[in-house]
Amino acid sequence: MHADTDLETALLGPLVAERTCGDCTVCCTVLKVASPDFSKPADTPCAHLGAGGCTIHAVRPRICRDWYCGWRRVAAMPDAARPDRSGLLVSLGFERAPRNCLEGVAITVRRLKGSSAIEDGTAAAVLDALCDRLVPVWFSDGARKMLMHPEAEVAGHVLAGTPPPAPLAAEVAAWRARYAAFAAAPPDEAP
Repeated sequence: MHADTDLETALLGPLVAERTCGDCTVCCTVLKVASPDFSKPADTPCAHLGAGGCTIHAVRPRICRDWYCGWRRVAAMPDAARPDRSGLLVSLGFERAPRNCLEGVAITVRRLKGSSAIEDGTAAAVLDALCDRLVPVWFSDGARKMLMHPEAEVAGHVLAGTPPPAPLAAEVAAWRARYAAFAAAPPDEAP
């Protein structure tokens, strides 16, 4: 877990000192948890979640102690983006079997049921705050997900391995270099 936490800090930043979870318990319901000391399915309230928050907070599992949403880590996100206020949960995800190199390690912005974040502009502000780094950003409504960053033309060249036009060459090369470990082997090189 410490390796993941260190990676989260490297990719999203350290905790923003003046931000606290407060009354927000969105992660306690929305997220799937599968760790050695605790597990729960996605979109199911944690068995330890009570009216006032976590009922075992002082002795909560390690994963609950170490994990923080993107709002707690990305200072450029607006205060209104706190998950319980915006209906958006930002997290860094680690896919064990990614379908492509842009899914292996990526930020997911999940729109929760009933959220008006798209209509009120909060989603755009969150995406603006996240899409300035060399980390893929996906937007999901829980059923479908769309790649928001890198832009479609850059992503197309990264995924297809095609030579990009000169204005995109440096950006495509940077994405390929960072995410090469998640790329599938070409068909003639597959084991």
